[in-house]
Amino acid sequence: MVNLSSFIRYHASRTPNRLAIVFKDQRLTYAEFLRRIEVTAGLLRACGIGPDAVVAVIMKNSAAFLELAFAVSHIGAVFLPINFRLVTDEVRYITESAGARLLFADAEFAEIVKPLPSVILVDERAQSDSTLLGDRAERAAMHVRRPDDLFRLMYTSGTTDRPKGVMHSYANFYWKCADHVLSLGLRHENRLLVAGPLYHVGAFDLPGIAVLWVGGMVYVHRDFDPGHVLGSIENEKLTGAWFAPVMLSALLTFPDRQRYDVTSLAWVIGGGERTPEARIRAFSDYFTGGRYIDAYGLTESCSGDTLMEAGREIEKIGSVGRALAHVEVEIRDEAGRTLPAGSTGEICLRGPKITGGYWKDPATTAAAFHGDWFRTGDVGHLDADGFLYLTDRKKDMIISGGENIASSEVERVIYQMAGVREVAVIGVPDPKWGERTVAVVVMASGEKLTYEALATHCRAHLASFKVPKDLIVQEQLPRNPSGKILKRVLRDQLTF
Repeated sequence: MVNLSSFIRYHASRTPNRLAIVFKDQRLTYAEFLRRIEVTAGLLRACGIGPDAVVAVIMKNSAAFLELAFAVSHIGAVFLPINFRLVTDEVRYITESAGARLLFADAEFAEIVKPLPSVILVDERAQSDSTLLGDRAERAAMHVRRPDDLFRLMYTSGTTDRPKGVMHSYANFYWKCADHVLSLGLRHENRLLVAGPLYHVGAFDLPGIAVLWVGGMVYVHRDFDPGHVLGSIENEKLTGAWFAPVMLSALLTFPDRQRYDVTSLAWVIGGGERTPEARIRAFSDYFTGGRYIDAYGLTESCSGDTLMEAGREIEKIGSVGRALAHVEVEIRDEAGRTLPAGSTGEICLRGPKITGGYWKDPATTAAAFHGDWFRTGDVGHLDADGFLYLTDRKKDMIISGGENIASSEVERVIYQMAGVREVAVIGVPDPKWGERTVAVVVMASGEKLTYEALATHCRAHLASFKVPKDLIVQEQLPRNPSGKILKRVLRDQLTF
């Protein structure tokens, strides 16, 4: 059996008093964490949730988020974490597409989920203890899951105007854990800081709850605050973390950073974009006891396919490391032919941690593979030692603050505005966010468009992080002879 609660039960039976989760004033031992999982699973059963039912959460980080994730697995249901920055229309699409039977939402998101069916609000008390979500329930027995069973659905932006549901089996998740345990040397002494959002693979999976797999401790922040993060590293002697680029930049420029003792931090995993050399050197200057591990991975692979190796950070600076033990990386051309070292092409992955495809979308699934090699849509090259270097994104994707933004999704919304004749949404470099979103619009004759009107319209249909930060109105868009908009030309033309 591979239910997530299996390894919690293992540790609870052997080291019941060892600390598993810290959240605010909650310090949960493995024995208490197991009790909450089983009671919360009983509450889910009382709501009519059984094996293979999809249970969604739209929640910030909390003890309850993790308790629900494990409880859903305990009864054989499927976990669906949703980005809490999304608006009602986006949440409705995801829950309907996934066929979610139940949606848990933090009380602060009540207005977003109010129009949706089968919602349970999670107040502040229940965020610290999921057993308070309903009337007293009996502890539920485990419904045994097998490696090929569906563990989780995660909706990710892609080249289409709607997000796609990535399917993660238990096998995908456990091979991911095995690779991260091996690569990072995880042990029960590890004390992981989780300050990124748990709906994201970075926080949940890189290495995320793999630390609980080996009997370690997870320290959960509800929101990211640089001062609170640095304080918790000092006070709790935390040993590892994952940070999105914007988070790491905030820590390295925090005015009072020198007053904190952060020497316990042995490593930080980054990635999501090519990390500038200056940021890697700034990390080493501040976190003197740790190393920065540049990484590459996808939602489709449960994250973390390559990691930079200790001692080679400067020698291979600019690289995102080498493939993990059970991941293969190849560079291929448009026809799917393997390219030699040094050649630039599409990054393709193979291994047991890679998704089997997209939820109820066989056409998109088929297009995403060359045989059993997953096509990432990213462009890069391998050097003679097998180290991967990112060059570009083949997918029409913008990464801002660690979040994926599909330009086609933003374009679909802008096209709904009266007077818009053509639109191209692109990402341009930004020192804080990595990239920021820019809308380049061609208006019909005699029509006008202001940034305020554009932003107001987009906010009504999209999460705020997807709303373009700039608007440029032009008479025409650059196109190739076949009529395709040349976004690379637009990016080269625009100077901010």
